[in-house]
Amino acid sequence: MNRGIWTALSGIGIAQGLKIFTNKRVNGVWDWRPIFSTGGMPSSHSAGVSALATYVATKKGWDSTDAALAVIFGIIVMYDAQGIRRHTGEIAKIVNDLDADIEVLSGHMPGLFHVKQEKELNELLGHQPAEVAGGAILGVLIGLVSSMLEIRK
Repeated sequence: MNRGIWTALSGIGIAQGLKIFTNKRVNGVWDWRPIFSTGGMPSSHSAGVSALATYVATKKGWDSTDAALAVIFGIIVMYDAQGIRRHTGEIAKIVNDLDADIEVLSGHMPGLFHVKQEKELNELLGHQPAEVAGGAILGVLIGLVSSMLEIRK
């Protein structure tokens, strides 16, 4: 596997691992489950694409077509992570709340039939802008370190 792929995967993996610590800071409880979840701080999407774009730009030059492709790809992924995916998570929360409210109402109104969802929709899908920025900063650092380590060989 080439160095660019390893760099991007490292960004994703490190960001996912850091979610344990940010979850502890926010919730006060050590929990390993955020490693396997979407959303949260820092964005692993942003870290991966930023690491790749930085690595490619340092290897091929900022004016190369390769760097342009990596940067534009990264911008699209980060926009999606904090835009569409975040809004989808917010809609999922509303649907889950509505289902719970209808469940309560159906208990008070015998004529109202309701089958509760067996499983709630995933609410933590996207990222807040700060989470995207945190992942991007982490990714740039990882891309720079990867590039510098390769040069020293």
